[in-house]
Amino acid sequence: MSQAQIDEIQALLDSAAAALIQQNVLPSDWQNNSQITRSKSPEHGDYASNIALTAAKAAKTNPHALAEQLIAAMPDNDSIAKLEVAGPGFINIFLNNDAKFAVLDAIFTNNARFGLSDEFEGKKVQVEFVSANPTSSLHVGHGRGAAFGMSVANLLEAVGYDVTREYYVNDAGRQMDILAVSTYLRYLQVNGEQVHFPVGGYQGDYVTQIAEGVQAEHGSVYVHPYSELSADVAQDAEITVTADGEEDVVSGDKNAHVDGIIANAKRLLGDGYDIFANAALDSILGDIKQDLGEFGVHFEQWFSEKSLSDQIEPVLAELDSKGYLYEKDGNVWFKSTEFGDEKDRVVRRANGLTTYFASDIAYHKNKFDRGFDMVINVWGADHHGYIARVRAALSALGIDEKRLEVILVQFVALWRGEEKIQMSSRSGKFVTLRELREEVGNDAARFYYVARKPEVHIDFDLELAKSQSKDNAVYYIQYAHARVCSVLEKLVAKGFDVDDAQGKEKQTLLTAEVESELIKLLAAYPATLKRAATGHDPHVLTNYLKDLASLFHAWYNDNRILPVSIIADETPSEEELALMQARLRLSKAVRQVLANGLSLLGLSAPTSM
Repeated sequence: MSQAQIDEIQALLDSAAAALIQQNVLPSDWQNNSQITRSKSPEHGDYASNIALTAAKAAKTNPHALAEQLIAAMPDNDSIAKLEVAGPGFINIFLNNDAKFAVLDAIFTNNARFGLSDEFEGKKVQVEFVSANPTSSLHVGHGRGAAFGMSVANLLEAVGYDVTREYYVNDAGRQMDILAVSTYLRYLQVNGEQVHFPVGGYQGDYVTQIAEGVQAEHGSVYVHPYSELSADVAQDAEITVTADGEEDVVSGDKNAHVDGIIANAKRLLGDGYDIFANAALDSILGDIKQDLGEFGVHFEQWFSEKSLSDQIEPVLAELDSKGYLYEKDGNVWFKSTEFGDEKDRVVRRANGLTTYFASDIAYHKNKFDRGFDMVINVWGADHHGYIARVRAALSALGIDEKRLEVILVQFVALWRGEEKIQMSSRSGKFVTLRELREEVGNDAARFYYVARKPEVHIDFDLELAKSQSKDNAVYYIQYAHARVCSVLEKLVAKGFDVDDAQGKEKQTLLTAEVESELIKLLAAYPATLKRAATGHDPHVLTNYLKDLASLFHAWYNDNRILPVSIIADETPSEEELALMQARLRLSKAVRQVLANGLSLLGLSAPTSM
């Protein structure tokens, strides 16, 4: 539906309603809550309004009679050919040909910018997504957050927002220490040391590869006997060694066991500890950046958690000065229950170390200090419990928590035939995003990641994503684009050209019901795009593209674009040429809108398939 057409029709209806208010048919305080919708069939016109149905009670009359009065009060307008009352009181609006085909002019005037707007120009929004711990390669679950976050950011830009895409790099904290010490243990093994690898460590082959890189650069400079590393570690734990030389904690605190090894590694290595921590971070973060780049996902900002080190204490001091912190059992707590959270949260432990939550508070304050009008966090569904506490902290800091939107993305189950693939980042036995992309391609992966609402769980069907059939939605959409390109190639091969001027002159020949529906659907693209953007719902756009491709294929299959005479190398009649040029113009418009929508989703628009 063309927004310009809607605005024009709404203005005419508003004028009619104002006239009825002057005539005391409608009360002066009446509020217009009506809607204008696209008619589903040509006999009901192009658009319909329910204004008479919504205003009848206020007018103290029946909707049908009020609709007739509204029509009588409507100003004359060249865009409208006819108005009629239908059913209980709907007003059906029939556009004249110039208005009906105006969308085609708009498409060819704006081309790649058709559907875009500057409505929200000047508004700054940050979209933070993926932000996976740099402890291993991205897996297929991260891929959904990447595709969704990038699509949301693209859609927001399409309606005028100034968008910053941001990846929060968790390069501080315990998980990075576990990765660093896992790398060091593999380094010891590379240098011939007998090591019992702890069950809590990162065990993937990639860790050994990083360790081999450190060994190649530094040799055995940092080798210490494993007995020194494991000395006095978790004395209360009962530890066994498995057949493959890895440690398992039968009883006791597994965390204390790993933490003890970390503490010993830091003591033994001194500044050398950073060699292993940085090597692991640089390697894995580099892999993540490359993976996402190849996936068509980019960020304006890679924000380091370490950079918050001098911001955590000031923000805690601010909360304390406002009376929102207290001490209990040696820990410092934030009064998050005063702002709707289910319980208060620890921000500093008894050992003096601040918590992840304290870093989150500092990070979110940093976001709003940078001047963003709105912040959107795209998180995994397992982060549901963090939403209330973060919003509570913002409220305590005097920041409107409504300026933060958190979108939770549900998990992805990957199926290969009848087999469900299991994933575990610690063991390293998981399907990476890179492996998925190599198997089904970027386009299929990105499309199916965003084709459903983020709160809906996805069962990713590998076989469907690779199939070349109409059941594979992304293939069917791209095939529609390629079909138009193929028609144009055939036309040129037969010695004919597209005559856009004649196509426009003869567009009134597009009288088939399906052609009218195609034109209406093309006109609906800008409004659909706005709804997808403001609702942060990429699936609204995927559904639109599926509908447009399906309608085009149905039209293409039942209506010849190139006359039989041209295919048979015969001379076409003037009537055949006129209809051909009109249909070519419509086909090119469909191709342009498909390309525009695919681009916003980060998908290609192939010219052949």
